[in-house]
Amino acid sequence: MAEYTIKVRRFQPESSEGPYWEEFGVELDPSLSVLDGLLQAKDREDGSLAVRCSCRAAICGSCGMKINGQSGLGCKTQIGEAQEQANKMLAATGATAAEASSPVGGAADESGTETREAGGGAVVAAPAERSAPIVIEPMGNMPVIKDLVTDMESTHWTKIRRVTPWLLPHGEPPEREYVVEPESMIDITQSMACIQCGACVSSCLSMEVDHDFIGPAALAKAYRFVGDPRDAETKERLHDLAHDPHGIYDCTHCFSCIDACPKGVAPMDQIMRLRRKAGEEGIEDPNAGHAHEMAFVKIIEKKGTLDEAMLVQESYAPGIKGKLKPSKRGLRETIKSLPTILRPLRKRKVGLKKAIPGTHRKLPGDAQDDVKAIYRHVDEHSEELNLYIRGEEGDDAQADGGDAAGAGAAQPHASGADQTLGAGEETTEETPK
Repeated sequence: MAEYTIKVRRFQPESSEGPYWEEFGVELDPSLSVLDGLLQAKDREDGSLAVRCSCRAAICGSCGMKINGQSGLGCKTQIGEAQEQANKMLAATGATAAEASSPVGGAADESGTETREAGGGAVVAAPAERSAPIVIEPMGNMPVIKDLVTDMESTHWTKIRRVTPWLLPHGEPPEREYVVEPESMIDITQSMACIQCGACVSSCLSMEVDHDFIGPAALAKAYRFVGDPRDAETKERLHDLAHDPHGIYDCTHCFSCIDACPKGVAPMDQIMRLRRKAGEEGIEDPNAGHAHEMAFVKIIEKKGTLDEAMLVQESYAPGIKGKLKPSKRGLRETIKSLPTILRPLRKRKVGLKKAIPGTHRKLPGDAQDDVKAIYRHVDEHSEELNLYIRGEEGDDAQADGGDAAGAGAAQPHASGADQTLGAGEETTEETPK
């Protein structure tokens, strides 16, 4: 058994006070969870501490919270690992997660002890030299109801319903079930594993600045039906999500949701798949998101690195024809982008020469040929890594022998992140045509 200090960001709606921090001392085996620590504090110290939980096995998704600033599940995070993370953060930055990321402040007295106002008005003193407390906060981007309990209905579930999260099949329903080939469902296995815990929503940087963004959880759920071969409204779904100004092109590609997801769903990857399918359907969105992507890709292929001065032009007036006869929309959007273009010039982050389109240099020597070789390889191969698929036992040996794509080489798993591939592993699955 080991002793830990957990620092909980609390909020009591029945009082007139705002949020405050309160520390609890708990005694647990390091292999037990942060949720176990919270429940012990609730049982032994303060029964008013509110926390939502159910299965305690990373299945129900109820105990979403922020631990040391990272969104995740309280029942899946071992308290010993959380303590190590808190100590590393303190050693690296000189501040705890509470001090680094929370608006709820505290003070340090001259003796080096940190003081925090507890719920009953008492002052809790913490010697500066001891281990950092494990900081626990309610999930972000959601209204807080009480302590660690957030209002998921107003944010998470409302956005889930926004994407029509049910099957819209072809024709009349069959007498029994819809039968499809197992291989045709592989592409959506990853998105099907979502347990609706809201960790990705909590960590989403886009939602912090745009509360109307549909969000990673809802868009991952949208791909679950867009990629389903039984659904008859695929193009309509894509058109809807692409034309929504807060839809698939509002994602900033920051990877925060991938880091937060406890089940390996990788919501950002599902959003990128939605973008790709929208492009394949020829959907020209009013946000110019697809045109921006195409401009980005073409500039890298041509020069090897991004020429940001050309990016606006190529997004709204692509090619020579687009510049000789720009559309009204292209002119309008380019004018609207001028403040963004001029801002780095005014702040001297970019020199005048680099701001002139077309003056950006290509990669030196034969490096640009290597970039073009990568583009050719991508064009010739339609493989896509689905990180939620892995082969059966013995497949690695078969792959070494040159038979990686044998029958039964890949099986979908939907039982948790422990069965997902690591970032450096590969699968030989090809995207179903």
